[in-house]
This record gives sequence, C-alpha cells and structure tokens, in this order.
Amino acid sequence: MCGIAGFLESAAGTRSVVEDVLQKMSRALVHRGPDDSGCWLDPDSGIALGHRRLAVLELSQAGHQPMVSASGRYALAFNGEIYNHGEMRDELQLKCGVTGWRGHSDTETLLAAIEQWGIGTAIAKSVGMFAFALWDRSGRTHTLARDRLGEKPLYFGWQQGVFLFASELKAMRAHPAFDAAIDRSVLAEYLRLGYVPAPFSIYQDIYKLPPGFTASIRARSKGGTPPAFAQYWSFANIADNGRKSPFSGSEEDAIAELEDRLGLAVALQSEADVPLGAFLSGGIDSSTIVALMQARTSRPIRTFTVGFHDQAFDEAAHAKAIAAHLGTEHAEIYVEPSQALDVIPRLPELFDEPFGDSSSIPTFLVSEFARRSVTVSISGDGGDELFAGYRRYARTAKAWNSVSWAPYALRLVASRAANAARLGGGPNLNWRAERLREYLAAPTAADFYAVQISQRVDGQSLVLGAGGSPESPIAWPEPGRPGDDLYSMMMRRDTTTYLPDDILVKVDRAAMGVSLETRVPLLDHRVVEFVWRLPRKMKVRAGEGKWLLRQVLAKYVPRELTDRPKAGFRVPIGNWLRGPLREWADGLLSPQRIGQDGYLDPQQVRTHWSRFFDDGIGGIDSIWPILMFQAWLSALK
Repeated sequence: MCGIAGFLESAAGTRSVVEDVLQKMSRALVHRGPDDSGCWLDPDSGIALGHRRLAVLELSQAGHQPMVSASGRYALAFNGEIYNHGEMRDELQLKCGVTGWRGHSDTETLLAAIEQWGIGTAIAKSVGMFAFALWDRSGRTHTLARDRLGEKPLYFGWQQGVFLFASELKAMRAHPAFDAAIDRSVLAEYLRLGYVPAPFSIYQDIYKLPPGFTASIRARSKGGTPPAFAQYWSFANIADNGRKSPFSGSEEDAIAELEDRLGLAVALQSEADVPLGAFLSGGIDSSTIVALMQARTSRPIRTFTVGFHDQAFDEAAHAKAIAAHLGTEHAEIYVEPSQALDVIPRLPELFDEPFGDSSSIPTFLVSEFARRSVTVSISGDGGDELFAGYRRYARTAKAWNSVSWAPYALRLVASRAANAARLGGGPNLNWRAERLREYLAAPTAADFYAVQISQRVDGQSLVLGAGGSPESPIAWPEPGRPGDDLYSMMMRRDTTTYLPDDILVKVDRAAMGVSLETRVPLLDHRVVEFVWRLPRKMKVRAGEGKWLLRQVLAKYVPRELTDRPKAGFRVPIGNWLRGPLREWADGLLSPQRIGQDGYLDPQQVRTHWSRFFDDGIGGIDSIWPILMFQAWLSALK
C-alpha cells in the first residue's frame, strides 16, 4: 500500500523546480508510505511521477518506485496489491519467456504484464486493489487506472495548465498551480448524501477516477484537455449478466461455491512479508472473513476490536466470544470518550474533503490500535452491499410497497396535503411532514430510495449559489436498470456510490492515516460476479439479509454467537453533541461564522441545529455533515 502523486505539464519547466515540487507533493503522503520515497522525471515530456512506499511485499530496494520496466519503455507509480501476481508471473515466464526478475514485487510483475500484453489485458488479468499512474515513453501517453470496486483512491484534474493526479487531495494542494476553489454544486450533493460522490471532488475541476476506469492523456496536451476515459470493468454489466444468467444450482451448491471463492480470496489476500491481522467486530461479515482466515492456518491469527463502555454502541463482547471460539490471538481496546473526541480534530486532515460518516471515528481508533501490532489488516467490508445486509433495504421495501399501489397522480395529491401540514405544524410535525411529502412525491422506486438515503438536508437551498447538480465529465451508471427488482436496484446503487465513496473512503483514509494497509476479500471481483448471479432468496429471507453468508459462517461459528440484530459500527455522537462537544459545535455553527464563510444559509443551519438539539428530531445525520464541512473549512484557514 502506498501513495502516488505527480503531474503532466503542458509547458516545460526546469528539472530542479519540477523535482522540488514533486517532492513536496510526495511528502504530503508520507503517512501512506513511510518506508521509502522516489521521484521519476522526464522533463522533455513534462511528466513527473512521485511515490511513497509502505513496504508489504518485497521489502528490499527491488520494490522501489516509481519503477521502470525492463525495456525502459514504461515508468509506473503503483498503489495497492495484485494478489494473483504469482500466477501472472508464472504465465509470463512460461508463455512469454520473461526472465531476469529483479525481485518478487507485484509492481514488477504488473510492469512486465503491461509490456507483454498491453494495459487492457494486464489489468483484466489482475486480481487486486490498485490505483496507478503509468507513463509510456514510446507512445508519450500518461495513463491513470483504478481498481474495479474502488478500494484505492485516485484524484486528477487540470489546474492552471498542469494536469495533476494523486492518491489524496493534500498532495495536489502542495502544487503551486492548485487553485482550491470549492465547487458549491458538489457541496450541496455532499450535504444531501454525507459524502462527496464520484466522479466529483469538493474542488472545482478536480475529479475522482471512477472504479473500473482508466484515463489517458498525451504529453504536452493543452491545459483543460479532457483525458480519454475507458471502462475496463463494468459493475452494471456484471449485475445485468447475473440477472440474464442466474445461478441454477441448489442451495448447498451455492454455499459451497461461495465458501470456495471467498476462501480463495482470503488465501490470496493473506500473503504478506510483514505482520498481518484482521478487524473483528463480531458481525456476520468480519466473523466470516476471520473464520476463513483461521481455518487456513495452524497459527492463531491476530484480531482487533474497539469497544465502548456505552452498551448501546458496544459489540466488543460479541467479537471476543467469536475470537475465543475460533482460537484467534485477540486484542481489544475500550475507548474512553475523551480518546474518541480527540480524533475529531484530525478528521479534516485525514479525509481532505468534508466527510459526514461519524463511524470514521471508531474505524480510525481500531486502525490505530491494530497498527501497533501489524502492518496489514483484513476487513469484512462489502457484505451489506452484496448480500442486502442494510436494515434500510427492508424498511424501504415495506414503505414503497405501502404507497406504490396508488397511482402517481394520487400520491402527488397526498404529497401536497403533507406539505400543507408541514406549513401549519410545529417543528416536529413540520419535519415529519416534509419527509412524508418527499416520499410521496417520488415517481419511481429509485427516487423513493434516493429520499431514504438522503441526509434530511436540502443541499440545493442550504448552499448559497449551488446552481443545480454538478456536471460529470464521465458517463456514469444509472441507479437502476429495467428488469431490476427493488432489492437489486438498492444494492446496485449502493455498490456504485455509497460503497466506494463512503465505506471504502472511510477505511482507506482511517487506516492509511496510521500507515496500515487494509484488504477486503468480499470485494474480490470474482466473488462479486458470483454473488450477483444468485437469486434474491439466497440473500434475503424473512426480511433479513445475508442468508447465504450466514450459512457459510455457520460451518465455523455456532449460530447462537452470531444470531442477533445488526448494530453497525457507531459512536454516541448525538450524546457528545449534547454534552462535551456542544461548545465546539456551537462555535462552528454560529450565524456570524456561517455568514462570514459565505457558503451556507445561516438561518437554515441554525434551524437544523435547533431541530437536533432542542427538539430531538432529524437525527445525527442531519447535523454531522454540516459540522464536518465547517470543521474542514476551518482547518483550511
């Protein structure tokens, strides 16, 4: 796991100046790669590649980056892991006659694969998580690529005639051409969702490369020239193909195949030249991953849990029981409120752009705790999106079925009636009537779900000068396709938006903030492709998700240790805002401060704060994203 940064200039610069700027960008990513750093320049072409290395495979200088291919044609700055690099190397040796390897790093294997097969085939053969920047000396072309599900981040964009790219925005801000102008339309989307959706960033003209895409641009391109985008793997197509060619085996066949595929993913992702462990929350996803890891080794694997003394938010006891049953070397840390509160000032620096998911706090704490013992930790993320594990799926299905029988025209009449109730009621009635109005006004199930996942904030009216939805430079999939059932539509949407833009962002930034690599076996694309062929009854039964995953886990862990309601990974933020964080929040949300900043409507902000604090309505999701934007904005000053 590493960090990459660099730029392509449309005009030539002196080598010393270019190298100095590149080093500044790379130093901004030292947390992603504390073990080594490297710079590679081609002044004649205007390309500069920087790299920070966290050594996980091939700890010697044979793994130093940026790395140049054997022929000298390609230079590569790589972040991530190619888990099947050994298999690829065998094929390169046997079928292509590649010899003379310098070491056993996956980066060297990928470079050789690109030389022999080309970028498209090399990526198609790769199983892993990655983001990389590749310079082709012969074609004088620069290519960016990101993994299929979006585990590793990659930003890019033009600023004052310079094409910038990096793993994190802080590296781009280190370049003197970076403008740092906030995109108000994107800010409105952030406040609606609680995260910044791809392909946008919080800054104007700076974008995230979407999962499964490459972007190529030629040397000395004129400033503002859009890259040529190509999609080498499409989740939308995978989902469509799964519906057209469904799994036809028995339940026993499905259980066996899932166990085999997930077991292979776990085995591949357990390879490392440094200490490795796993996060264990006690939930279905992480427990299944840990069970499969432990079943494949005779030595106890290391597992890590963070607990809270508030029983409503604590799952550490469940994790401890599962660890004891599996025989792992388990470690847990119970966090005092003061420790968790100390993390909050660090969040703007960790995430680089506003991020409204409060579970980033326990994610950072468990990452920090694990890093004391290991360099790599395996995670159970992805199960909710694959196996319909979110409780909101069942809630949405029940609610949609209760209103969708009525013609849309009738629902609009009811929506207007709800709006009238909102105008004439008190704060609590107004808020509930507004939500009802939005639900009733939704013409389709996809629109209905969009209301469900919104943060109860109208970003377009809250953000001054928002100007409508931002325009994407990249074609992006619709949240649903004809033929999708309700559950498929919700899972498809979350897999292409919430998963890469919230869940995986949270895990990557929190872990890399303490130089910890994380791996996610459930997102092996071969597992994903198989799961999307399964009928819904193998995922959801009696309104409860993850049926098939539970069957695999039951082979290793007694059901009495795992059969309990889903709790999630949370901290008592609401209680803290009414207690020790109140003064901090009051300061960030003061009308004077909001007005001076000039981004948000002060009166609306105060209304949201009053609803939360005085009336107890709206929930933490209505105010935490606003607070995180204000904290991020304050950290930039």
